[in-house]
Amino acid sequence: MTSIDAQIAEFLGHLRVERNLAKNTLDAYRRDLERYREYLQQLSIHDISSINTDVVNNYQSQLSSSDYGLSRTSIQRMLASVRGFHKFAVKEKWVGLDPTTKLVSSKAPARLPKALSVDETISLVEVLKNSESLLDMRDYALLEFLYATGSRISEAVGLRLDDLSVADKSVRLHGKGGKTRVVPIGNAALGALDKYLVRSRPTLRVVASDYVFLNRKGSPLGRQSAFNAVARAAKLANIKSDVSPHTLRHCFATHLLEGGADVRIVQELLGHASVTTTQIYTLVTAQRLREIYAVSHPRSQRTK
Repeated sequence: MTSIDAQIAEFLGHLRVERNLAKNTLDAYRRDLERYREYLQQLSIHDISSINTDVVNNYQSQLSSSDYGLSRTSIQRMLASVRGFHKFAVKEKWVGLDPTTKLVSSKAPARLPKALSVDETISLVEVLKNSESLLDMRDYALLEFLYATGSRISEAVGLRLDDLSVADKSVRLHGKGGKTRVVPIGNAALGALDKYLVRSRPTLRVVASDYVFLNRKGSPLGRQSAFNAVARAAKLANIKSDVSPHTLRHCFATHLLEGGADVRIVQELLGHASVTTTQIYTLVTAQRLREIYAVSHPRSQRTK
């Protein structure tokens, strides 16, 4: 009889090989299922066929307990991992029934991404524009690139020289699950990149590397260093709200939609697998429209 541990390992292998999930996603699945396995061991359950609806419902109740202090989003993710495992078990004919089908899940409220105004965003990305510092030239290019392409920070720091096409004014981004997409890139970002590539990167490139963004030692720029660069620029631009590389991705999507772009075009540019993920930005723009209306329309605040 196959152990639950071995079955979980097989499921994770399936996600890695067949689904080609990113490492961070796989790590999240692994942590979630390790927690689930610990719960099963506490109940002395060592055979997947012994897991019934009551077992998984009680697990949900345990996760939701205030003793654990888990956010609703974390609970939903953990339960999604458990559901995926049990669906796989049915598919592999380890069991005949899926005990998670009757799990009652409360829908997590949509979290509106925090986007800066257009003026704030321009102030942020241009705050280092005139600096002659080698690292500032790099950071200016990074800021313009993030806002111009809507790329994830992992896509930006993983960018290689061959991914850039100046002639076509486009860039090839390597997204989640090994998927690639080509997105356009505007003149402002191309100008910032040209300045960095010509005047800064040759000095930073103390070792052979084809990565676009390099640190002071010539190695590929790390995610944390990119986060620090964006946070520093926000401070210099006197932006009070928390700003991260992902903020520029939110700004990219929100400003495109506010400018009239179709949501499915924005979906392709962001590399979202489903348009449902992109549609959260339409909530942002709708909220912004309501705010403008409330301030601008002469009768918006009028009462009877």
